[in-house]
Amino acid sequence: MLEKITNLKELNEIAREIRIKVVEMIAHSGFGHAGGSMSMIELLTVLYFNELNINPKEIHWEDRDRFVLSKGHSCPALYAVLAKRGFFDEDTLLTLDTVDSILQCHPDMRICPGIDMTSGALGQGLSAAVGMAKGAKIKGKDFRVYCMVGDGESMEGQIWEANMSAAKFQLDNLIAIVDYNKFALSAKVSEVMPLEPFCAKWHSFGWRVLQTNGHDIGQIMETLAEAKTTKNQPTVIIAHTVKGKGISFYENNALCHAVTMKDDEVSLALEELGCCKDRADNVVKQMKEGN
Repeated sequence: MLEKITNLKELNEIAREIRIKVVEMIAHSGFGHAGGSMSMIELLTVLYFNELNINPKEIHWEDRDRFVLSKGHSCPALYAVLAKRGFFDEDTLLTLDTVDSILQCHPDMRICPGIDMTSGALGQGLSAAVGMAKGAKIKGKDFRVYCMVGDGESMEGQIWEANMSAAKFQLDNLIAIVDYNKFALSAKVSEVMPLEPFCAKWHSFGWRVLQTNGHDIGQIMETLAEAKTTKNQPTVIIAHTVKGKGISFYENNALCHAVTMKDDEVSLALEELGCCKDRADNVVKQMKEGN
């Protein structure tokens, strides 16, 4: 198990650096899912640097905690976190979505170290997480399974089928986290398919329901600690987040779901994230050179 980082200032700085990495990755790739990546960065930072019982040097360690990114299109943020945590070299991030890269546009457990479940087809990740958690119970293992679910994908019926199964099997080793940024691919969730009363629905399916500010690292840590006290039922954390968080022209904007960033947008985004000018200029230069 890796040593946990508990200092809030250090964790917030890691989150800021992850945001910069995501912009760099999308800039180099020419395309990427920015909005949903940015909204879950604090959540991933807390999970991978403070919460999960993992070891990058033993990626197949049987007793490790598992993480399933059900909203697989938001993998740029997960890739950046995995690289920062030491699962692979950070230089690999700039190969996002290129031929033969381990970092495809959706995470693939067969080729990318640290990915516990291939995902991308929305609505399916929670089912896989239920299977992992049930498997742990059968084997008498005490690892936990964490699953990041999108609010947009919560329109999928399979999410609710998985909910019923998790409650039936009393999977108190399963923690679902909903990145509740209130936006789907093209519009507000409330306009596409309203989810409210969202918390009440999860509760009615037999889950313990907690809520947190998905950008407040201290609050996230407290909520995860509370989730682990649950007995005989699964827990869901409804994390209230902002789509495109950290980039002013992306925040709460459905158009940032998947983007091709122009060089001036890259410059402005990196400036807002506190990136030094030399580094930002180098990213834009490489964009123009087609690298």
